[in-house]
Amino acid sequence: MIEDGLAAIVHIERALPARWTQEEESLVRDVSGRIFASFCRTRAQEALSAGHGRLETALTATRQGQARLSMAVNIARLGIFEWDTVTGAVEMDDRSREIFGLAPEGPVHQDEVFSRLEKVDVERAHALTEAAAVDGTEVVADYRVTRPDGTTRTILSSSEPLQDEGGHLRMIGVFHDVTVLRQAEADLRTLNADLEREVVERTQARGRTWTLTPDLMCALDRRGYLVTSNPAWQTLLGWSDVEIAQTPIWDLLHPDDVKRTRVGLERIEDGQPAVGCANRYRRKDGSYRWISWIGVPEDGLVYCTGRDVTVEKEREAALAARTAERDLFATIVETDRAPICAFDHDFRLIAFNQAHSDEFHRIFGYRVNLGDIFPDLFTEDQAHVMRALMARALAGEVFTVVEEFGDPSIVKPYWEVSYTPLRDGDGRIFGAFHHAQDITERVRATAELDRAQDALRQAQKMEAVGQLTGGVAHDFNNLLTVIMSSTDLLKRPNLPEERRQRYIGAISDTVTRAAKLTGQLLAFARRQALKPAVFDAARSVETIEEMIGTLTGSRIRTVTRLPDEACLIDADPSQFETAIVNMAVNARDAMDGEGKLTISVRNVAAIPGDRSHARVVGRFVALSISDTGTGIDAGILDKIFEPFFTTKEVGHGTGLGLSQVIGFAKQSGGEVRVVSAIGEGTTFTLYLPRAAKDAPAVVDDVDPAPLMDGHGTRVLLVEDNRDVGNFATQTLHDLGYETVWAMDARQALAELAKAPDRFDVVFSDVVMPGMDGVELAREIGLRHVGLPVVLASGYSHVLAQNGTDGLDLLHKPYSVEQLSRILRKVTTRRRRVMDTGR
Repeated sequence: MIEDGLAAIVHIERALPARWTQEEESLVRDVSGRIFASFCRTRAQEALSAGHGRLETALTATRQGQARLSMAVNIARLGIFEWDTVTGAVEMDDRSREIFGLAPEGPVHQDEVFSRLEKVDVERAHALTEAAAVDGTEVVADYRVTRPDGTTRTILSSSEPLQDEGGHLRMIGVFHDVTVLRQAEADLRTLNADLEREVVERTQARGRTWTLTPDLMCALDRRGYLVTSNPAWQTLLGWSDVEIAQTPIWDLLHPDDVKRTRVGLERIEDGQPAVGCANRYRRKDGSYRWISWIGVPEDGLVYCTGRDVTVEKEREAALAARTAERDLFATIVETDRAPICAFDHDFRLIAFNQAHSDEFHRIFGYRVNLGDIFPDLFTEDQAHVMRALMARALAGEVFTVVEEFGDPSIVKPYWEVSYTPLRDGDGRIFGAFHHAQDITERVRATAELDRAQDALRQAQKMEAVGQLTGGVAHDFNNLLTVIMSSTDLLKRPNLPEERRQRYIGAISDTVTRAAKLTGQLLAFARRQALKPAVFDAARSVETIEEMIGTLTGSRIRTVTRLPDEACLIDADPSQFETAIVNMAVNARDAMDGEGKLTISVRNVAAIPGDRSHARVVGRFVALSISDTGTGIDAGILDKIFEPFFTTKEVGHGTGLGLSQVIGFAKQSGGEVRVVSAIGEGTTFTLYLPRAAKDAPAVVDDVDPAPLMDGHGTRVLLVEDNRDVGNFATQTLHDLGYETVWAMDARQALAELAKAPDRFDVVFSDVVMPGMDGVELAREIGLRHVGLPVVLASGYSHVLAQNGTDGLDLLHKPYSVEQLSRILRKVTTRRRRVMDTGR
């Protein structure tokens, strides 16, 4: 402010650098104006006291000062007031009236002004005024003004007391609207408080981070001691804070990492920050953890943060190991002499080794390339085969095949090719590979071996025929001798009836034995038609126990171990008993007529495995026959069930007994196991499928008594053999049957077509030229429903393979009594059905 030279300097300072706002500049102007007004009043008083001589000059100066003051007041937006504390009158300029929301004109009383203030501010204004009247001090105070429109303003009142000689007190001063300024100050205080709170919070956050972070934090001195460390050291390494503080890091480091760590710390101390340096620290339990460090130097210390990277290091090591393993596998594949290639779902080659390239060039004359569609490189016929094989592998199948691949004009070897699908980490198939091996020489050697084995089998077959000739011929010659001798004796005249009946009985018994031997031969060939039924195996053994004792002789003690529970099987009862007899005879011969024979029956849950057969789980009945004989040499154990194999001398059996046993077992869905020890004996165990406990036993119709008179029953005989046909026709005629003989199935169907009701039963052979007996029976069942058919056969692979389909079967050779019995049974059954239908 300059008037006749420099009068005063106003200096305002703030704590922080900032750009002045408009409100702040206004405040400065207001304050400066107030100071200037005070300065002017002081000068005016000085001028008045100078004397009347200079009154005019002073008045002029005052007027000029007032003008300038008015200008300053207007610029500073100050309101001027004068308050008469005695009368209560208040003189205000326009600005003051505006601040208080008063009318622009008219007198103003203090009560109207005080009504705009809060009660506490009114009391404070009176108190300050009274104090100023006493000591003459300036009154400066903030007041909150509520204007009639409801708005509130904050004003700064600055006034001085003026008291005349009579004690009349006036307060002269200015009002300044500082609402914006006070709000800015409040905002600044709030901001400072927020900043202080944020500093505190950040400090607390750093403290929590220091405490809670799993990363290691520390300050390290030049000796390697930790000046400070966070709790993560104790958590990760297991050492107490005292142990960590008293132990240099060199004692915690892995011995292999000490030198490298010292070098790293020296570099940090030289001003080179370290990032990602890793070393191993020993835990209290003796194990080590990999720590990756960041370190910076400051004030003679190294400040560090470390992260546990043990898992990452282990993964890196595992990855390195897998990479090395893959490299090794790649080397193995590449150096393998067998062709190996991989392909994708489009049959394109995605990898192959050198052997694959070389071998393909050898057999086709050109090389393969990555991306080639592999099947398209083959000849047309081979391409179809290759595409099908690759598709199987791409579908997930693992398999091995033998195929011929190559250009026929160059070379076409046999290849053994193994295919395996390739899967990603999620198990999805993204391709497949094959591994091939040229097995041409092996195939040729195998073919030569097969030819040699075929020749050997043929020789063995001829040898078996020779054995059969010796054994069976001997047995049949014995039987024929009895028959021939008996027939010769029957021709003698005047033969007594008792002797005639004896010779006839001998012939009948001999024929029965011959039929039994023939049945064994068919069973050995597994072409015997079985007639299964549900029966108790233990009770069947009880039935023939006495016969077995007679068969084995008095010097062999027979012991049976039979359970109380049912041991039901579904098999041919006659063949079952024959198998027992054959095994018992075999045991008798092994004991040379003296020893102990044990027969046991039990229910089992599996057939045990042996060196040639796998274990079979299921429901079975086991029949075991054990002897105390010489045992069977392991070298021939696999041959004992072969047809015609025998260790007996020529003329002492055909070697067909055990073959009947294995044949019966196989046909019945079972197995035979043998356990033998030289000098201790042998146990044969026959395993047959167990029938359900509630399975009904198969019971044939009760056989009627032999019928010697057919009573005119009409029979259609179908037989292609003239001798058998003539004999059967004569026999049926003698029995009282009316018989029509057809030579084959075609002729039989023609006879039936003439008059379907002509016949009561059809009696047919099984093996005939053209349509066999089983086929004929089926055709009759379709054309002539209800007409019974009886089949007769002594050797029939048809029956063995397909069964009798529920037809009645008469085994050759058959007796007149058996023929009469079965014809009577089927005709009686037919009459019952017809009577029921009526």
